[in-house]
Amino acid sequence: MSMVSPRSYDDVAAASPLVAKTESATNRDAWRAMRRGFMGNCPACGEGKLFSRYLKVNDACPVCHEEMHHQRADDAPPYFTILVVGHVVGAAMLAVEESYDNLPLWLHIAVWPLLSLVLCLTLLPRFKGALIGLQWANRMHGFATAIPVTPKSGSGPAL
Repeated sequence: MSMVSPRSYDDVAAASPLVAKTESATNRDAWRAMRRGFMGNCPACGEGKLFSRYLKVNDACPVCHEEMHHQRADDAPPYFTILVVGHVVGAAMLAVEESYDNLPLWLHIAVWPLLSLVLCLTLLPRFKGALIGLQWANRMHGFATAIPVTPKSGSGPAL
């Protein structure tokens, strides 16, 4: 049984007419793509919205038409959200308890769950966007062979 090496982007580009021949594997900046995704924007152009709803990813960017339906964020964004929120809220709880040991219990019951909920709801779409940006930059899950969808002239919504 022979070992097959993973195909590089150049191998995919040579075999597929869908990949633009002018695009090399080094021109997608991962940090910029993750930053754009973290802000909820398209990792390719930075202008279009990545999400159509709270966590629903657009099938394609409304500005540059880069396909986004390839993304496979799965369980990573909730994992990172829980990891960060747990450390932030846990450290804050310990710090407050050490500094102010005479705070009433009802205040702890009101503050910490609310803070956890707000942080989770704020960070979850941001981490998902950053992960999609990373997948796009690394050409993972179909982003290597994706081509921009060009809208046909005269094709508008049916009235």
